[in-house]
Amino acid sequence: MIKRTFFKTASALALAAALGSVQAQTTPIKFQLDWRFEGPAALFLTPAAKGYFKDSKLDVAVDAGNGSGGTVTRVASGAYDMGFADLAALMEFHANNPDAPNKPVAIMMVYNDTPASVMALRKSGIKTVADLNGKKLGAPVFDAGRRAFPIFAKANKITGVQWTAMDPPLRETMLVRGDIDAITGFTFTSLLNLEARGVKADDVVVMPYPDNGVKLYGNAIIASPKILKENPAAVKAFLVAFAKGMKDVMANPAAAISDVKARDGIINVELETRRLKLAIDTVINSPNARAEGFGQVNGPRLSLMASQVSDAFNTKTRVNPDAVWNASYLPTVAQLNVLTKK
Repeated sequence: MIKRTFFKTASALALAAALGSVQAQTTPIKFQLDWRFEGPAALFLTPAAKGYFKDSKLDVAVDAGNGSGGTVTRVASGAYDMGFADLAALMEFHANNPDAPNKPVAIMMVYNDTPASVMALRKSGIKTVADLNGKKLGAPVFDAGRRAFPIFAKANKITGVQWTAMDPPLRETMLVRGDIDAITGFTFTSLLNLEARGVKADDVVVMPYPDNGVKLYGNAIIASPKILKENPAAVKAFLVAFAKGMKDVMANPAAAISDVKARDGIINVELETRRLKLAIDTVINSPNARAEGFGQVNGPRLSLMASQVSDAFNTKTRVNPDAVWNASYLPTVAQLNVLTKK
């Protein structure tokens, strides 16, 4: 009797230990950013640094990127489970690869407005959008602003633009040298890069796409069909932890930059703090974001963007807005309440 009781107790303890081990296991998630470890990367690095992902039993590895197109491709290939990418780049991938077996899906909107803008130096004589007619513009071929420029041009009746391509580090340098008349780029990237090259902010003419008839969405969190199907609970937990981190970043951007510096020790803390604040003010805590709700999209606006991207990018097939967006993994309204009143 004593022997039988001993074996029962031992078996129970072994089972409890096994169950505890399973419960303690974390889900690994490989996450790809759209760009380098700059200010806006804090949106993902802060929840990681504060342990919010870990508390949700997630082992999240955040890697730098080299453009939204690359992020979409890597998530589609299975090299990454999730990522942060421009919605237009995701739409283009869907429409140009209709038979691809693993097309990523956007599951949370972060940049409710595209950060793209046209920027020129005042000394060029360019003062308004109309002054861009016939001018020489420059940007990397994969730049989101350049790819969407046909939409901007149509909305503002701009014609005769000539394009010069270059590697990203040369974009602002070529503008300062006068090799080109204007550039396209994310405002919070190129404006501060120009300042780093000795140009005063007051000497830069900034023409944001959202202020000039282009209502495109910007960057969203995307996920592979595989992780959405196999581990929806982990995806939902990721978004909850991310939203929790967003509240901290919004409340104290300066403190959040320390998490970026921990990943890239050579960043300019002051510059990247300003970059993060500029991103928050212009595309995260924007009037459209407050109207639609953080993380979410407006159906008619999404459909219009899908049509515009199909035309501007000359895609093989038309973009299906229902195929690129899935809101079913979003946290509750209360958890998504991260935007502060201006």
